[in-house]
Amino acid sequence: MHDLVIRGGTVIDGSGEPARTADVAVADGRIVAVGGKLGPARRDVDADGLLVTPGFVDIHTHYDGQATWDPYLTPSSWHGVSTVVFGNCGVGFAPVRPGTTDYLINLMEGVEDIPGTVLAEGVPFTWESFPQYMDALAAMPRAVDVGAQVPHAALRFYVMGERGADHAQTPSEAEMQRMADLLEESLCAGALGFTTSRTAKHRARDGRLTPSLSAREPELFALARAMHRAGRGVLEVNSDFGPGEFEALRAAAEIARRPLSCLLVQVRNEPDLWRRTLDQIRAARADGLEANAQVGCRPIGVLMGLDTTVNPFAAHPVWAELRKLPAAERCRLLASDAALRQRLLAPASEGTPSIFAAELTNAYPLTGGAALDYEPDPSRSVAAQAAARGIDARALALDLMLADGGDGLLLHPFENYCGGNLDVVREMLTDDATVLGVADGGAHVGVICDASAPTYLLTHWARDRTRGPRLPLEFLVRKHTRDTAMAYGMADRGLLAPGLKADINVIDFERLRVCAPHVVYDLPAGGKRLMQKAEGYRHVFVSGVETLRDDRHTGALPGRLVRSG
Repeated sequence: MHDLVIRGGTVIDGSGEPARTADVAVADGRIVAVGGKLGPARRDVDADGLLVTPGFVDIHTHYDGQATWDPYLTPSSWHGVSTVVFGNCGVGFAPVRPGTTDYLINLMEGVEDIPGTVLAEGVPFTWESFPQYMDALAAMPRAVDVGAQVPHAALRFYVMGERGADHAQTPSEAEMQRMADLLEESLCAGALGFTTSRTAKHRARDGRLTPSLSAREPELFALARAMHRAGRGVLEVNSDFGPGEFEALRAAAEIARRPLSCLLVQVRNEPDLWRRTLDQIRAARADGLEANAQVGCRPIGVLMGLDTTVNPFAAHPVWAELRKLPAAERCRLLASDAALRQRLLAPASEGTPSIFAAELTNAYPLTGGAALDYEPDPSRSVAAQAAARGIDARALALDLMLADGGDGLLLHPFENYCGGNLDVVREMLTDDATVLGVADGGAHVGVICDASAPTYLLTHWARDRTRGPRLPLEFLVRKHTRDTAMAYGMADRGLLAPGLKADINVIDFERLRVCAPHVVYDLPAGGKRLMQKAEGYRHVFVSGVETLRDDRHTGALPGRLVRSG
């Protein structure tokens, strides 16, 4: 007898093949059969009229700290995600010497916008080596599977000390060999990859550039040789892709003989750079190198509200006074005190900007309507709406944020949206050299909330898009299940087929939607973050155990640490 049979659902199995009506049978945490009218089970789930898909595999998160205190890894687990990979962008919390955790916290706070007070209280730091960190992860039950990667910054700082925090410092031959030895040890212990950051956007909270920014070829190649010796792991890179950059990374991947995975977004100051980088990735693939680009499915956008980290008035001196107040009191005063409102709307003193640098020509109301719009028409910008109504754009922005009891949010899409639509994102998504991987779950907690990407991927691109062509569900499911799993060598998941792991979503596609993001204060030390839930997940199973039912956690914690090899 089977442990579980999901009966009569519309099965989209992750292969990209057409949907079909079938049963899915599970025993001992594995799928044992997919077909018509399977035998009896200890539990039946009626999936008539529902989608049945593999669990989503999110390969780009920053749950390095949260995974040590939150067994549910929200918000990802609310969006059908059954496996997450963290340690991306060269930042993380191991290896670390006792008494030196402040720098890694400072770096993570600056690069990924996770408050240092939250990390200082939440992360126990009961480890020193990376294998010990993985053992700590393995000892904690959770709702989803997790995989960890070795971050370049932590490795460099561990071996070189304070010199390692300075990207301009060059390690000695002995230090490079020590880093390589530790990386090889970590990969052999099960780390899924090695990650590095080579972008000037990444700075520690104190302003220092990320330690790996300008690591030279000898350092990169020493680490690549360690990956080759281990015979495991992905080389993951976040880079500005300046002249000669991809060539150096390709050379490192060729030495390592391991897959290369590069983050790819469209940036405003060079909107066609992503295409040139993708051409380089395609050329490397044509020459036999396993390489891909990690892309997103919606614009990367800052959320601006009265209780978020930034908003249009963040630099105004009046806001400095308001920021000290509790959120509810701040909202009450702005809604009722006309004099205060006028002071905030008045230009600031000379030399002090009165408006968020993005301006309001590229800010859009996200909440307050019937549905969230992550592909807004430029005619709907705050500035355009204000001009059409003959009012001050700043006053309209304030009113929009005061809506819904002060929970109103504006979206400022700063990447992947240069054309004022998602045509570029569609081009990225449909390229064979790309995988899903820019959701950043666990990071940028006060400004961005894109961990809902799996739900948005299905709803927007297969059902709701009106400003351009949609995409087939079968393609979208494969893109975020089998493709992402295989990008990290996790061949046991991402596909509904006999013998594979029973990570399964049962989805009411007609009801499926991304809920409005909102601010919650649920992090250690009372820290705040943006949270975004979903509706429409009838059941989520991880290793055959139900973790989510009707969009609520069941309390079951079957998730485990995924180790390479």
